[in-house]
Amino acid sequence: MTDLIIADVGTRQLYARFTDAVWRQDAQSGIDCFTDSAEWKLAGIHLRGHDEIGGAFTQLLSACARIVLIHGAPILELDEGGASGRVLVTELTQMADGSSVMTVGVYYDRYVQQTDRWRFQQRHFGLHYRGPIDFSGELVESPEFGPPPGMPPDDEPTVTRRKA
Repeated sequence: MTDLIIADVGTRQLYARFTDAVWRQDAQSGIDCFTDSAEWKLAGIHLRGHDEIGGAFTQLLSACARIVLIHGAPILELDEGGASGRVLVTELTQMADGSSVMTVGVYYDRYVQQTDRWRFQQRHFGLHYRGPIDFSGELVESPEFGPPPGMPPDDEPTVTRRKA
């Protein structure tokens, strides 16, 4: 039980640091939430390592005036190398042009504990909604991977709201 408590506290602190970095639009603090060899998949893109993640983090934040991330409680599964989990996330965004948008999805994450804290090793964002804050837009069909500990396969692409 002690290991689960340590992982739970560590990953919640990780989400808090990530949320704080996004709110403050601090790309360097956001990058520090990832291991050097991390992978981040979202909106149809697959980022690898700090350089790619940092560039995308900066670019994504530049399109926004302010972003509020609201995370649910992570559901964790421990393993020998760290933990995996999923968390529901709602993102409320005021875009740089003054418009606003709400995004709802699930992050499927792999975490590792490093000497000073827990960090993301892999992130996969499953988009379920992006649209008006009143939820009047269309839901996005995104694959489900079953109850925990179900996770997307490594080669699973992420879904975008754009029509092909």
